[in-house]
Amino acid sequence: MIRHFLDVDDVNPAELAEVLSLARHPDPPRLLAGRGAALLFEKPSARTRSSMELAVVQLGGHPVTMRNEEVGLDTRETAEDLARTMSAFHALICARVFRHASLERMAAAGAVPVVNLLSEDAHPCQALADILTLEDEFGSLEGRTAAWVGDGNNVCASFVLAAALVGLAVRVATPLGFELAKDVVERAHALGADLSVGSDPAAAVEGADAVYTDVWTSMGQEDEADARRAAFSGFQVDAALMARTSPGAIFLHCLPAHRGEEVAAEVVDGPQSRVWPQAANRLHAQRGLLLWLLERAP
Repeated sequence: MIRHFLDVDDVNPAELAEVLSLARHPDPPRLLAGRGAALLFEKPSARTRSSMELAVVQLGGHPVTMRNEEVGLDTRETAEDLARTMSAFHALICARVFRHASLERMAAAGAVPVVNLLSEDAHPCQALADILTLEDEFGSLEGRTAAWVGDGNNVCASFVLAAALVGLAVRVATPLGFELAKDVVERAHALGADLSVGSDPAAAVEGADAVYTDVWTSMGQEDEADARRAAFSGFQVDAALMARTSPGAIFLHCLPAHRGEEVAAEVVDGPQSRVWPQAANRLHAQRGLLLWLLERAP
């Protein structure tokens, strides 16, 4: 059976541990030698493209990056036909899309593993890097607590699911109207999550070992920027908020960061920040994921 990675709960706790172990491999096997990986970008990217291209190269493969003007997802060619064609050339299909359903359709039609590089519902590769960063900092995450402050978006959703798989408690604080999706909360609880959701940033970060945020206005939401700034007033992660955390607490951000909006410069550029190791771990986490999928490919 072909394994895909469309969201974090496509793997179980033991499998996630295997992926993260492979991410730390000092000399990964070149399982992609002489093979290609299709990297499809319906939405543009900087970190995701750079980290995934290099992950493929470090496994001996050749990344072929395509923008949507080249493939025309569901305009020039259906998602199903694109997956069938790319499966004829490549060992993997990795796609960053607007609609999560596009990934599901490619996975159903193609003959190789499909990896979600971001959709409106999920950002699972980011969550792998997040957990890798937290484990690098703290070791085992059992008994640890992370706080999410801000938009209950796709990054938050995947992080909550990943946390459930590793025994990390999460407190989510979002403005009213920007809550974590109910189905994500239900999925996390089904995994045994220690998860609380609310709208008070101070309560969420009290005694936490890590504080995580994301931009208030994501790509494609630019027309909502002014309304979102008003709605997210009081949700900036600043020094006063970080002072409520536990000793040794760290700050995470998936980037790009907007200093003065969701995070104060003194925090993202300060000694508690781990955003740059977190960004670097995108490469390692994705390389481990590709290894894990390739080892299980028919």
